[in-house]
Order: sequence, then C-alpha cells, then structure tokens
Amino acid sequence: MSRNSELFERANRSIPGGVNSPVRAFRSVGGTPRFIKRAQGPYVWDADDARYIDYVGSWGPAILGHAHPDVVAAVQDAAANGLSYGAPTEAEVELAETLVARIPSIEKVRLVSSGTEATMSAIRLARGATGRSKIIKFEGCYHGHADSLLVKAGSGLLTFGNPTSAGVPAEFIQHTLVLDYNDLDAVKAAFSQYADNIACVIIEPIAGNMNLIRPAKGFLEGLRELCTQHGALLIFDEVMTGFRAGPQGVQGLTGITPDLTTLAKVIGGGMPVGAFGGRADIMDHIAPLGAVYQAGTLSGNPVAVAAGLATLKHVAQPGFYEALSQQTQKLVTGLAERARAAGITMTADSVGGMFGIYFRDEIPTSFAEVSDANIDLFNRFFHGMLDKGVHFAPSAFEAGFVSATHDDAVIQTTLDAAEQVFATLNG
Repeated sequence: MSRNSELFERANRSIPGGVNSPVRAFRSVGGTPRFIKRAQGPYVWDADDARYIDYVGSWGPAILGHAHPDVVAAVQDAAANGLSYGAPTEAEVELAETLVARIPSIEKVRLVSSGTEATMSAIRLARGATGRSKIIKFEGCYHGHADSLLVKAGSGLLTFGNPTSAGVPAEFIQHTLVLDYNDLDAVKAAFSQYADNIACVIIEPIAGNMNLIRPAKGFLEGLRELCTQHGALLIFDEVMTGFRAGPQGVQGLTGITPDLTTLAKVIGGGMPVGAFGGRADIMDHIAPLGAVYQAGTLSGNPVAVAAGLATLKHVAQPGFYEALSQQTQKLVTGLAERARAAGITMTADSVGGMFGIYFRDEIPTSFAEVSDANIDLFNRFFHGMLDKGVHFAPSAFEAGFVSATHDDAVIQTTLDAAEQVFATLNG
C-alpha cells in the first residue's frame, strides 16, 4: 500500500472524510488524495516522494512559487520575535497602507484571518451601513462558508434560495437572493421588487470557484449602475483574483470601482490572512468607531503579515504580471491545441495567473454552462495527468493557478504530458 493510501486510511479515523477541506478528498474525481510533504517553486512532493508540477498553488496564494526564499526568511524573522501578540504592530499598519496604496477603491481596510471571515464581515458591514437586510449573490460564486452564503438558487427568478449545507436553517438565508451569473436582467428585476431592502450585491468579478468565468460585456458596469441608483453597496470578492488577476485585481483591469473589496490568498503569501476594505465612510461603521462589530485574536498576526508583505513586494516588480500572464496563456493555448489535435472537445481561458479548462465546445459564461461540460472526461484527464506528474485541481469546478516559477521548461513538460493523455481519452 502506498504511503498516501496509508495516511488517508489513518486520517479517516480521526478527521471527517480524512481531510480538513472537502475538495481535498478527491470525491469528485475519485481515487486517493496526495498527502503533500514538501513544496518548492512549481513543484510539490507527496508522501511517496513522487514529484508533481503543481497548478493548485495552495488555491492561489503561491504566486511566487512554493517556499520562495524571501517569504520564508520573512516568516522566520517574524516568528523569532513571537508568534502572536493580540496587540497592534507596525507591520500590520504597513500591510494596510500597502493595500490602500495599491487598490484605488480601498481607503481604509481591516485585516482578518481568512477569506470567509472577510466576506462575512463585509456583508455585515454592508447591512449595518445601509440599514437593509437582503443581499444578492450569484449561482456558482463561492464567498466562504458563512451560513447566509451557503445557498443555491431557488426554483423561480425571484424566489429566495435553499440551503446547500445541512445545519443552515432556511430562515438564515431568507434574505439571500441567488441569481445567474452574467444575467443583468435578473438583477434589474430583483432591484425592481426589493430595491428598498437590498443592502449589497456581492460577486466574484471574475469567478474562480465554478472554474474560471469572465463577466459578460457590460455586466459589472450594470451592477455598478444599479447599486448606485438604488443605494446598495457593490462588493467585489477578490479573495481569489486580488493581486492574482492583475496588480489591482479585477477592478484594475475593468476600471469599475466597488464600494467594498474582500481580499485573502496572495496578500498572505501562503499564510492565513484576509482583509476587507473600501470607502472610508463605510469602513467607519466598523467597531470601535461604529456599531458594526468585528474582532479576531489573530487578525494582523505578525508572522502571516510578514509573509504577505514579502509577497506583495515581489509582485510589484515591473513586468511581473506581464510575464505571469504570458506563461499562463502559453499553458492554456498549448492545452487547447493538443486537445484539438487529438479530437477532444476542450476549451480554455486565462486571466493573469489564473486559468480554466473546460471539456465543452465553448468557454462557459455561467454555472449552468460549466455544469454542462463533460465531467467524466475531465476526471479521466485529471488522473491521466496526475499519473504523469502534473497536479491540477481535483474538480472540474475549480480554476487553476500558474506561478512565477512555471518557466518554459515546466510548461513544455506539462504540454508533453497532456498530449500523451489526450491521445488516450478517445479510447
């Protein structure tokens, strides 16, 4: 029995499902998850010492590659001075100043410990600042596992959603409207019916949690206009896209200004850091200045902040995002070409250091279209690539990530493996 299998059996005796986050269990693709023992640059090594080219990247934070020496050194230096204080530090002020300086829509920011905490707090803030209850989210966009966000669409255009998790009472999500991504008419209808009680619209401005999905032309602009018109707040959940899709996130690419932004992943450099920020007049509703309460013992943790600052320093170097985007484009173009040559129906797309691959004839624009892809074919592709030492996300509904260490040789090795795997998929 492999060491991975032994560990998975052992983990199942003490951890529900053997993992501490569901997608890691390989349930959607089948097989045994790889237990990672170390990582360096574009590679990870599992418990059996097998090496893989990694396109998960800790689900986005490893933008510099794993174990970047400057990030590791920053963490070691910070840890030597103590792991947590429960008191303010100069470093957390520096991180806040960095985020304010680089994201134009953020005038003030509050640091937290995760993306879930950031989005949960931003929604509470939106409700507190507007005095309204209802929120709009979009099918397929994941904003963390807070109760009011674990919801799928209802059966009709303007029906409220249904819980997607046991343990979430229906009354907890009675104020959550779930609409189709890229359907601006549905948003207009929701505002027409509930305008005076909609506190905010929250969206992944480029979705990454139902695979990579771009907003349709005019969609984000329409959301901005509707929120402004009806006095609701627009929240960009850039937990995944912040400093990953570009140097100012999606808002920098589109020129659209949200009222609030949530961040995590890259800003922690692999350590647990999140943040939410926006207009000063909104942020001043947060305690201790205002009546909206939010707190956290580990918020602004000095070790995590050190990793984030070191990472953000590197991504600010001239040409960083141009090079990252170029490598990601090489990957998706090469995969699509090799699939086509093998007679496999597959499309691919990328933005910055994020990418999506879809076993369907067109790039999807909604959760329904992603769900229409050939999931079985993806699963076979996933395992074929894994057998050849390439680790993609173990789900057809997740975006992939390229790091600054995925050089031409790494991309070419990936494409060579894909060519061999595609040749087997028609059999």
